[in-house]
Amino acid sequence: MTCMSYAVETIDLTKQFEKKLAVNRLNLQVAQGEFFGFLGPNGAGKSTTIKMLVGLLRPTSGSAFIGGVDVWQRPLDAKRQVGVLPEGMNLYERLKGREFIEFAGTMYGVPQKDVKARTEELLDLMDLTGSAEKLIVDYSQGMKKKTGLAAALIHAPKVLFLDEPFEGVDAISGRAIRDVLQKLRQSGTTIFFSSHILEVVQRLCTRVAVINNGQLVAEGSMDELRERAQAGDEATLEEIFLKAVGAVEIKQGGLSWL
Repeated sequence: MTCMSYAVETIDLTKQFEKKLAVNRLNLQVAQGEFFGFLGPNGAGKSTTIKMLVGLLRPTSGSAFIGGVDVWQRPLDAKRQVGVLPEGMNLYERLKGREFIEFAGTMYGVPQKDVKARTEELLDLMDLTGSAEKLIVDYSQGMKKKTGLAAALIHAPKVLFLDEPFEGVDAISGRAIRDVLQKLRQSGTTIFFSSHILEVVQRLCTRVAVINNGQLVAEGSMDELRERAQAGDEATLEEIFLKAVGAVEIKQGGLSWL
């Protein structure tokens, strides 16, 4: 039995692709309302883990839970609780921005009387109202990210999964997305956040996990990570991350490349 207090939990979660062990007996517990950073080098198993958590990829073994609901035994109940902004967005680019967000609301089963009102609120929140009647194909990358985020939020999910939400995004759109995420966290939404932009992770996240070669190699708040890495009070998340994945050793006064 899983603990109902966790928004996200994995128990020995494992994924094998032929000869490659992509995720190896991963155990995570994310409390409700946390802003949880999920880090790792390219190919470490981050996106594979997220796909298993949101029901897009079946584990080889182990379990995944959203709000205490087994993702694979009760998939619809689990998916109703989550919103997802994947790394490779596949938006219907021949729809207008407003149409796409409304379509997402309908697919999530939001009552039709609420879809239009929520769409207008989200367009305003994302600063997209002035572009709502344009085709998505004509949007910038930042506008597409904000549209995808709006679609992921229209059903008011309890848990939001973000895979590289700032990739290819300009500074203005990036600031808008950060502001939205902060508001979501203040409202109690749990955010599961994967990004290579470690400065943003350090600024936003309350707790961070690092995986390497499919295994958990570090986890905790910034203070806990610094203590476990035997790093000073000023050590950055980048320094701790590099040590955790075996790229550098933290020494007195700075970094030493291995």
